[in-house]
Amino acid sequence: MIGDLAAQVSALVDRAVQVAFVDVLGPTPSEVLSALPASDRAVVVPAFLSRGYHVRRDLPAHVAASGHPDVIVTPALGPSTEIARIVARQLVESGWRPGDSVILAAAGTSDRRARTDLHTTTRQLSRLTGTRVDLAFAATGCPAVHNAVHKARRRGGRRVVVASYLLADGLFQERLYASGADLVTPPLGTHPGLARLIAARFGSAASPAPTVEEACGHGALTPASLDLW
Repeated sequence: MIGDLAAQVSALVDRAVQVAFVDVLGPTPSEVLSALPASDRAVVVPAFLSRGYHVRRDLPAHVAASGHPDVIVTPALGPSTEIARIVARQLVESGWRPGDSVILAAAGTSDRRARTDLHTTTRQLSRLTGTRVDLAFAATGCPAVHNAVHKARRRGGRRVVVASYLLADGLFQERLYASGADLVTPPLGTHPGLARLIAARFGSAASPAPTVEEACGHGALTPASLDLW
């Protein structure tokens, strides 16, 4: 699914888009960056939904270790109004109705700043849907998503809807499906809005403010390649 997402972004930005992983799998960001020509500008988009340890510590360390001289790192995908809108669209397209109990289900984190970001997204989603939204976790953190579903069901007879705050299918998404909710939205990587959001991050980073010469029509430089994480 991540590979398909990268292919969609590549088509949108008309640049080479590569995938790297800061944990578990390879290649790592430092490996991909090290393999790029020093003359190429690399734009790194952190495909994370909050600004946790991977974004604040691991990724900068990989960029530094690569030795690449020209790297731009964009903000993470979340928290942002754009990502909250994609979650809201997933709810509507999956059959959510006003009056349903809504739970935003994230993977989970022990990082304080990341949890703050998740609560920010929860509030943004609540404003967009006009209803109460509770936060729950598929892995690390309390409440666990199945406990949050049971608690929401005890509050009344309304349907319980879990909004997936995950990028791709896998173990955590399966836990959402097994939570006992009446409706579970698919992971965000399936929505075309996510590819457009990542492409927009590439475009903003790859389009610096014009110099005086460029503004006067003497041409502009374009990056030779763009790379995605």
